[in-house]
Amino acid sequence: MDSFEERLTQVEQRLERLERLFMSLRSAKAKAPETPTPTPTPTPAAPAPAQRPVQQPVQRAAPRPGASAWNATPAEADGGLSVTQILGWTGVTALVLAAAYLIRLAVDVGWLTPARQLGLAVMSGVSLIATGVWLRRADRQYASLLPACGLVVLFLSIYGAHLYYHFITAQAAASAVILACITSLWLSRLFESELYGLFAVVGSYSAPFLLHSLSGSVFDLAIYYTAWSGIFCVFAIWIGARRTYLLAAYMALLGFHFVWSRMAPGEWQGAFAFQVVQFAIFLGAAVYFSIRHKRPMTFEEAVAHLPLLLIFYALQYALLNRHLPAFAPWIALGSAALLLVAYGIARKTMDGPLRSGEFLVGAYASLALFHAGYMELVPHGFEPWVGLLAVAAVGLYLWVRGGEVALQWPVKILVGLVFVLNYLRVVTNVTMSTVPAHDLLAVLYAVELYVAYYLARRLASLAALATPVLYAGHVALMVAAVHILDGRLAVSFVWGLIAIACLLLAFMKGDKTLGKSSLLIFAASVAKVMLFDLSLATPLVRIGSLVILGVTLYLGGWMYKKVDQLESNAT
Repeated sequence: MDSFEERLTQVEQRLERLERLFMSLRSAKAKAPETPTPTPTPTPAAPAPAQRPVQQPVQRAAPRPGASAWNATPAEADGGLSVTQILGWTGVTALVLAAAYLIRLAVDVGWLTPARQLGLAVMSGVSLIATGVWLRRADRQYASLLPACGLVVLFLSIYGAHLYYHFITAQAAASAVILACITSLWLSRLFESELYGLFAVVGSYSAPFLLHSLSGSVFDLAIYYTAWSGIFCVFAIWIGARRTYLLAAYMALLGFHFVWSRMAPGEWQGAFAFQVVQFAIFLGAAVYFSIRHKRPMTFEEAVAHLPLLLIFYALQYALLNRHLPAFAPWIALGSAALLLVAYGIARKTMDGPLRSGEFLVGAYASLALFHAGYMELVPHGFEPWVGLLAVAAVGLYLWVRGGEVALQWPVKILVGLVFVLNYLRVVTNVTMSTVPAHDLLAVLYAVELYVAYYLARRLASLAALATPVLYAGHVALMVAAVHILDGRLAVSFVWGLIAIACLLLAFMKGDKTLGKSSLLIFAASVAKVMLFDLSLATPLVRIGSLVILGVTLYLGGWMYKKVDQLESNAT
């Protein structure tokens, strides 16, 4: 007992010493004199440096006009596929698999009849939807995973009840599918997620593949698909997400064609009417979407729309070419004209350039003009004239606009392909006997290429084409001399004049590219004389050819020297 009291006394003494030490340290700190602040030495006044701007807190970029959380799936709304999303999807999938295995076990041991299986599946889907709706206040995006899987269970239950067990009629199954799609749209509104709208698109458009009675007639099928197309277009514009109507457009065209071609391929009038109506509906939706949300189509969105237009063109042209071959090209060109009108309305309403839309329209119009216009409507004998006029029209357009407007690459490919094909045809003189004024075409092609060289030197958008079109013009002009003139001497003489004229113009304009291009003509003249003119020719023709060649080469060398001096003086 005494030892315990002694220890307690020692502890109290130690605490007392620590308290005194702490108090002494506080008093010493309070009595310590403050260190005087040194007075700065005055310095001559200097210009005040520019004040650095006050750094403002970094702000996140504002969302683009018309964008909302509805444009993304739940995973995208959280900034990508996070670990949370992976765990959520995995957990929900595990629940669905557990329910499936439970049903299978119940069937194997005889606990559940088929009717009870379907009833349990429907209850599971409804339970998942109800649970997700109940949990949405805690975490809306994460809770939306449960209703998404619940909708999958409901769609599978409907198809299984009709196709596998035959418990419900086709009309009841169709009504159940429509009800499930409406539920998807309601959940999309409730959770502000586009995911449910995409589920509704897949469920509604895939129903005719599984519910055979919906494909009883082409008219009924067209009405069914058209109604859903209108609904999904309105829904996509409402939530501000293009993917909904885009997916609906793909499934409408491909789904209808698949069912129609196997159900009643002879009723082509209904299929054609359906394609026209779908084109009008989705074209109007795309244009009104941009106007309503003041958000032009991005390049990625334009690329996503392009295969849809190509599918529409291929399906409609194949249908019309089989049943209305005389009108197929004109209808295809009419669809391109309608697309141009829609683009013009959007551009005028939004009051600004729509680069991505211009690319999309240019690609489709180029396809229609090349296939339906050039290949189908233009007679074979007039194709070279079309190639000549196409380049002339583009050049005139660029000249009037001063090169301010850059042509989209689909238009460049169209015009370039048509011109090159016909240029090669004119130069090689292949199947030109049926072409009106075919001897004159080579001269006109050469003149057009020289004009193109003149424009390319003055327009930045055509600068890369200057040298190629110049050499192509020389070739066309030399070929024209061969086609028009009969004698070998005359052709050699004209070729020499062409080369000297190039050097003369190069000296006058200070154009070194034009001067150097004359070497091609001189080389061709030498090859022509040595390989053709001197063989199997009379002595007088040989002498004349050599004289013409020698004179033109000598004059050309003298003038080429002047061009080189002009170039060195300029440098």
